[in-house]
Amino acid sequence: MGAKPGRLLQLDVLRGIAVFGILLVNIWSFAWGSLSLRYGTLPAQPPVLDQLVIFGVAALAQFKFYPIFAFLFGAGFALQTRSLRRQLGSWEVAQAAYLRRLRWLLVFGLLHGFCIWSGDVLTSYAVAGMLVLPLLSARLSRVRNRAWLVAAGFLLFMCLLIPVGQQGGAPDIARDLQAFAERYAVYTQGGAWAVARLRANDFLVSLLYSAVMLPHIIVLFLLGILSVRFGWLTQPQRHQCLWRRVRAVGLGAGLPFNLLAAGAVAWQVADPYQTVFDTALFEVGLFAGGPVLAAGYVAALMLAGPFMLRWLGAWLAPVGRMALSNYLLQSLIGTWLLQGPGLGWGATLRPAEMLGLAVVMMAGQVLLSRYWLRHFRQGPMEALWRRLARLP
Repeated sequence: MGAKPGRLLQLDVLRGIAVFGILLVNIWSFAWGSLSLRYGTLPAQPPVLDQLVIFGVAALAQFKFYPIFAFLFGAGFALQTRSLRRQLGSWEVAQAAYLRRLRWLLVFGLLHGFCIWSGDVLTSYAVAGMLVLPLLSARLSRVRNRAWLVAAGFLLFMCLLIPVGQQGGAPDIARDLQAFAERYAVYTQGGAWAVARLRANDFLVSLLYSAVMLPHIIVLFLLGILSVRFGWLTQPQRHQCLWRRVRAVGLGAGLPFNLLAAGAVAWQVADPYQTVFDTALFEVGLFAGGPVLAAGYVAALMLAGPFMLRWLGAWLAPVGRMALSNYLLQSLIGTWLLQGPGLGWGATLRPAEMLGLAVVMMAGQVLLSRYWLRHFRQGPMEALWRRLARLP
């Protein structure tokens, strides 16, 4: 099954990869919550397989796929508004139509965050989209300059934030671990009301964090828009020299950096009391190095041969065409399987088993997406979104 006529196969494949990569990271937060330790803690002398799983996810997935997802959102932003302009006749009418789309995305995000899982990204995407929308009809130079300006401001802010955070004094590790354990117990063993209260509190705090991260998301959106305007994504065969350079830098520099940072994170999970290194700095390292490796992933796909692209497209393009539906379905299934109001498996599953569960969910979504798109034009949430926004 390939892409629908008029769609770009490589973009649907990338969306499918991003949806599954995000699940590899989010699966842990369904049990531990979005504001706790990402991978939880391990018992004394943990199994080597569990440590390898955490190392692999941190090295290859954490902070890698949400940049791709945001980048593709920006690219889709540009493609969809361009299509709306052709159908509706002017930028003003097209932007008004897309603004309705973003408002409904905000509603979906708030419902998702308060009612299903506190780690929602749709809310921040909707707000970032509203801020970026006026730039869609701007000259290329203005979009490029705005991307540089926002990126520079965000980097300066983050550099100033690190020393401020380090002035808070040494953390009380035992107290923090106890607090994390209590939150973990609520999510995996608590009743529906207890989980709902904690989830609402976590989501409100996450909204504050999202406000800080908004410039980062805007930069990724603008990069996606530029990639469409310059033809990097829509005509990758004409920009192979560029993509080879991105692949060389992304994989050559990003992979070693992320392997080093992931090793430190895995060590911290196995021994939370270690004082050899500052784990927060290595988390910042993953945050900074993740998008570099993510760019390498994107470039590798842009340079893939036609046979590989068709094979990936048969399995992953349907998932990408239903990205919103699959993202929300992951939250529904993951919270039901792992949290107390559902089956509560999160209280007993080891890291290797958590990874296995994520893989099973991915396989199920591949089959479901292929089946659904044989009978319908869009995923269920995509169709509802289009209908509510009154798009042509």
